[in-house]
Amino acid sequence: MTTPSPAPADPTAQLRAEAPEPERGVVVLGSTGSIGTQALDVLALHGDRFRVEGLAAGGGDPRLLAEQVVATGAQTVAVADPAAGITVLEHVSRIAAEHGVGALGVELLTGPQAATDLAGRGADVVLNGITGSIGLGPTLAALRAGSTLALANKESLVVGGSLVQRARVRDDQIVPVDSEHSAIAQCLRGGRRSEVRRLVLTASGGPFRGRSRDELKPVTVDEALAHPTWAMGPVVTINSATLMNKGLELIEAHLLFDVPVDDIAVVVHPQSVVHSMVEFVDGSTIAQASPPDMRLPIALGLSWPERLDPVTPPCDWTAPTAWTFEPLDDVAFPALRLAREAVTASPTHPAVYNAANEQGVAAFLAGRIGFLDVVDTVERVLGEHDGAYGEVTLDAVLDAEAWARTRADELLARA
Repeated sequence: MTTPSPAPADPTAQLRAEAPEPERGVVVLGSTGSIGTQALDVLALHGDRFRVEGLAAGGGDPRLLAEQVVATGAQTVAVADPAAGITVLEHVSRIAAEHGVGALGVELLTGPQAATDLAGRGADVVLNGITGSIGLGPTLAALRAGSTLALANKESLVVGGSLVQRARVRDDQIVPVDSEHSAIAQCLRGGRRSEVRRLVLTASGGPFRGRSRDELKPVTVDEALAHPTWAMGPVVTINSATLMNKGLELIEAHLLFDVPVDDIAVVVHPQSVVHSMVEFVDGSTIAQASPPDMRLPIALGLSWPERLDPVTPPCDWTAPTAWTFEPLDDVAFPALRLAREAVTASPTHPAVYNAANEQGVAAFLAGRIGFLDVVDTVERVLGEHDGAYGEVTLDAVLDAEAWARTRADELLARA
């Protein structure tokens, strides 16, 4: 009996298996901020996988932006402040000469639309690390250009809502960079969407966890900026202290994963190691755990659906440790309740929620109002907003935002 010969091997199979992943072109928006600088750390660690094509920043730190341009070799830099843009190019020439680098031929984009113009150029990945609703334009531009959007700018999704959803050219185009939403995306790999009972967002509780509303009245700016777990920019840190950040994340989770807000729970987890969870219909809960380091969700945003190696050290499972979970105090921290009300009120209420908060945070950081006035003002403005219904346009969203900022400023002036 003759043994049949095996089928001839595919001579290209091993080569395909060993072939490196194609290099991805990346644009980083908000490159001098907390998310942007950490993203550039990840990109530098994996320079064989990524090519930095462009950087965008407001212009508040022109030397740092110039150093980033020289270090990454970015060909385009977008600066919101035109005067700062010229300064950036001067720094680029000087720094390049100091390092023996020839003329870089950097293209400069300036003005309020600069980041949006850069985002819309069709890079493989656009990381939106801008803070605030000014990130909406770049978000829409990146999606319409077909880029994968690594989204750290939650406000653009909260404000834009259905506008952002309609701008997608493919379903998997938005990859969340917030640690909570990155965790949920990872956990959802563990089951079918029809098997999901609810999402569970975790919150650190901020610096004032356990305080009553009365105990929050004398809180100072310095106290509010002293977050116990995360190192973030001032706006996000204040949002974390008021738990407005968690309200924004609730709305973001609702929009990203198409889950009703009633099926999204929030629990306080002070250790910030379990970043969020997904509860399934059979009673199983899958959690994503890692040390509190934003480089992990940033790396996933850049490389999704693959994981980069290395990124950050994992949890040390040999060391004694304990994790705790506590209910949220809705009386002392009403921001979550307001977020739920905004989602159900009208398509423009989330934009009003965010805009009024941005005005309140700016006033608090400037020392003009008290800590409690921030969220109290958001509640007042939300209650006065009529809302827009049906298929919302960009003009309707921008009008709602403008009205909310004006009305919030009027109320804050009396606080």
